[in-house]
Amino acid sequence: MKSLIDTLSSIAREEHASKIISLTVKLGALSHISPDHFREHFIHASRGTVAEGARLTIEVMTDTTHPQSQDVLLENIEIMNS
Repeated sequence: MKSLIDTLSSIAREEHASKIISLTVKLGALSHISPDHFREHFIHASRGTVAEGARLTIEVMTDTTHPQSQDVLLENIEIMNS
């Protein structure tokens, strides 16, 4: 989760954004984390960051043969510019 928050913070800095409004992530079929568990960790990890309060959409991949089936993929984000 730290890697995701770091990525979001980096994108926000590069785009001179004051806040992450929303993001979509895809959970690989073999990522071994449920959407509910991921959401709980995101809420906790994003406190005090530009991603705090962001609307989180989670999509779950079902293809266990996909090359990134063990990963959590950031699909898109919506930012609020400063």
